[in-house]
Amino acid sequence: MYELENRKAQIEAEEIDLKELFLVLKSKILVILLVTLLFAGGTGIATKFFITPMYSSSVQLYVTSKTSLTQLTDLTMGNQLTQDYMVIVKTRSVLETVIKKLDLDFDYKELEKKITVSNPSDTRIMEISVSDSNPLMAKEITQELAEVTAKRISKKLDVKKPTIIEDAYLAEEPDSPSLQKNILIGALLGLVLASGIILTRHMLNDTIRSEEDIEKYLEINTLAKLPLNKGEKKRTKKVRKAGK
Repeated sequence: MYELENRKAQIEAEEIDLKELFLVLKSKILVILLVTLLFAGGTGIATKFFITPMYSSSVQLYVTSKTSLTQLTDLTMGNQLTQDYMVIVKTRSVLETVIKKLDLDFDYKELEKKITVSNPSDTRIMEISVSDSNPLMAKEITQELAEVTAKRISKKLDVKKPTIIEDAYLAEEPDSPSLQKNILIGALLGLVLASGIILTRHMLNDTIRSEEDIEKYLEINTLAKLPLNKGEKKRTKKVRKAGK
């Protein structure tokens, strides 16, 4: 019975504490909203003016095997060939050929970082994507990379040349950064940071400010309180100033 009552008292104390924290946040709601807006606005400005937008373009190649076996075997061989071809796309010889043809001003290692090669599951489709700050450059590199790769595969591996089934396109909108997403992240960060600082300062402040605090922390009841008159208030202020 005693343990049940003790547990009930603990639950009530926790509820009171949560209510108190909520009231603390509510009393500082204007500060929290201001910080949230400042972080959201700052993130939006940084995204808009200080982060370089990146555009991407992609091309799709269809991989076929040279043999005339059954359809299932042909599909399996095609999938294996696709995995092999994905490695060839980023080889130094292919990348340097693309750089030479387009007269690019960076080396093959820098170009490699711009390229993403993927293979949709259970298909013989190889997709090549290129990201660049210039959408036209991204399109030209992607198309040239697909053509050079297809020729290199056919010549070096003595297999049927992969077919380009979808040419590179010119991106109209940047893939990154996302302005809306970054503003939302900034607002959330400001909200959490402001709330965390306010709650931390409140919990670290052990000053007795009211009769409720006396009853809660000292576990004694207050019988009465004596208001300070004007003379005492002035003397209190003078004492505080002298102490400073």
